[in-house]
Amino acid sequence: MLSQKAKYGLRALVALARADGAQVSAGELAVRADAPRKFLEAILLELSRNQIVVSRRGKFGGYVLARPGSEITFAEVIRVIDGPLALAPCVSPRLGFRKCADCPDRETCTLREALMRARDATADVLEAYSLSDAAASGLQAQAVVLS
Repeated sequence: MLSQKAKYGLRALVALARADGAQVSAGELAVRADAPRKFLEAILLELSRNQIVVSRRGKFGGYVLARPGSEITFAEVIRVIDGPLALAPCVSPRLGFRKCADCPDRETCTLREALMRARDATADVLEAYSLSDAAASGLQAQAVVLS
């Protein structure tokens, strides 16, 4: 399940993608992401350490995306904030692969095939969906509501 932390982070990043390279303050991002400011600042720090955003300090400081929004996928952000996309560690091909504690043999595990398929399907969608996609989708939805 997607954590609230990941939801806030994704909302803030989509707001930055909509800003189209303009610097946005943490306070403004908190408003746009509907997130508690202090909590969002901790998330932004984590995203900065992982080269997803760049922070600028000072009176006129703020945040910008480190790369174009089209190059930052939902999968990348979720992995930074929540960890592997897989539902169990034995099906994570990247960050968290390890044998499940309660499984004697992963080759005969009756759950592994379904969990691998779920991981693959989830990764396929989230790897193909970028911050720019979400920013454009949200703007289209707003245009429909306003018309």
